[in-house]
Amino acid sequence: MTDAPGQSAHRARYRRIVSFAAREFVKIWWFELVLPRFGMGGVADRTRAARMQRFARRFHALAVDLGGLMIKVGQFMSSRLDVLPPEITQELAGLQDEVPAVAFPEIRALAEAELGIPLSRAFAWIDETPLAAASLGQAHRAKLSEQDAADTGLDTVVVKVQRPGIDGIVATDLAALRRVGRWLTRVRIVADRVDAPALVEEFAATSFEEIDYVHEASSAERFREAFAGDPRVAAPEVVWERSTRRVLTLSDVTAIKVNDTVALRAAGIDPSRVADVFAEVMFDQVFTHGFVHADPHPGNMFVTPRAGADAGEPAWHLTFIDFGMMAEVPQNLRDGLRTLLIAVTARDSRGLVAAAQEIGVLLPSADTGELERALTTLFGRFGGMGFAELAKVDPREFKDFADEFGDMVRRLPLQLPEHLLLLIRAVSLTSGMCSALDPEFNVWDAAEPYAQRLLRDESGNLVQDFAQQAMGNMSTTWRLPGRIDAIISRVDAGTVSFDTSRLERRLDRLEGIARRIASGVLFAAMLVGGALLVDPVPGLGITLLWASALPLLHSLFAGFFRRGPR
Repeated sequence: MTDAPGQSAHRARYRRIVSFAAREFVKIWWFELVLPRFGMGGVADRTRAARMQRFARRFHALAVDLGGLMIKVGQFMSSRLDVLPPEITQELAGLQDEVPAVAFPEIRALAEAELGIPLSRAFAWIDETPLAAASLGQAHRAKLSEQDAADTGLDTVVVKVQRPGIDGIVATDLAALRRVGRWLTRVRIVADRVDAPALVEEFAATSFEEIDYVHEASSAERFREAFAGDPRVAAPEVVWERSTRRVLTLSDVTAIKVNDTVALRAAGIDPSRVADVFAEVMFDQVFTHGFVHADPHPGNMFVTPRAGADAGEPAWHLTFIDFGMMAEVPQNLRDGLRTLLIAVTARDSRGLVAAAQEIGVLLPSADTGELERALTTLFGRFGGMGFAELAKVDPREFKDFADEFGDMVRRLPLQLPEHLLLLIRAVSLTSGMCSALDPEFNVWDAAEPYAQRLLRDESGNLVQDFAQQAMGNMSTTWRLPGRIDAIISRVDAGTVSFDTSRLERRLDRLEGIARRIASGVLFAAMLVGGALLVDPVPGLGITLLWASALPLLHSLFAGFFRRGPR
């Protein structure tokens, strides 16, 4: 019995991904573990940068060739500027836009099967050249039919269609990633810091949401409602009549790409101001709405000039698209992130450590004294610097800091909670985007006003909590005199009694245990003393050895001769 061609292709895809990971694991094991044990750590150090670059190139080629979730994995790696070397992040940055398009006849067949009618009836016209091609789907500009245009008030739209066969590709890629995740649990340095299988499962949940366009449409509407009335932010409208699980139709909001600084300046828009507003809006998403666009790369954001803006309102706004990857920020995590932001802007090393423990990044078992000292040193030397200023710092200063505190940081029981995966991606992309728009961008300047506002809000909540606690204390105090008077009356009447029999029995037992422990200590002392005195003073030594039997017998058997009620 022969397998279907699709199944054979999926098996070959699975083997290719797993084989790639296995080869890279072997190389890492050889250079980072084996060579240093034979005194050849210098070879690993000298070749590390070149090896990382070669790895990134190989993965880049694999991701472009396979597509599917491998593109998403590469995009995530390219955004991890905080933990991955530039040799990897720079090489993989091109994966944001570098995805081959699917031939339009295949797109047409899938869209018509989903909508149930020919595209010529669903739309007045549709551009066969894709507006954008992503790893899971691609977008085409179209014009609504007269009836749909009259019903929705829209005209030009963007139709997003899934890549044919993407469901099977996603399932295969996730199976391969799950196997790699299980391998990572055997690597102690990784397993101590991150639950790799849990991260893969969160990635899987996010991927399934991304290929469900009904879910994305709901997220787009929720985002629009969150920023309704905010002149800084806009999002496309959903055309529900022309949307299904695999086809999504949205109003066309195409404008100036957020990273096109030449076009921004030509439109009279200051890129540095765009960076400031972008940072503010992302802070709002995290701390106010708890619903964050987790994929804010240049392809998913526009700057839209606003004709006839009112006085005092900005002449442009940020337009977000592609809501397939959204991060929920539950209230407990939001509270921890508030504490973290306030601590960072206040250069409070102790508060930062406490916030890291509250969020779950730093385990409670960590010895935080040395970490607080390292953070104090870090804030004192580099705190308040923007990315441009940090770039001018003598690299030897960073090396000195790493030499002093690097081993301590590596020993810390750090972990990456699974719910932070998408949020970290959003923060990484935001940081990189703001720095690209404004080389002088200073994250401290963006964070401090927001932290001050959060601090004011926290103060208001503290006053409210204090007032509620004070009311409760007043109620207790009000009832206290009556309760005291009732107790005194019962004492005067002789109706108050205390049953101490159980307490007395417990005290007797504790006293007996204490005596037996003392006998055990006396036995040990007499035994050791007798053994030491056997040679110099034989008579006294032997006497002590024999006498030590008495406290030993008391320690072992005293409890058997006093059994009373329990």
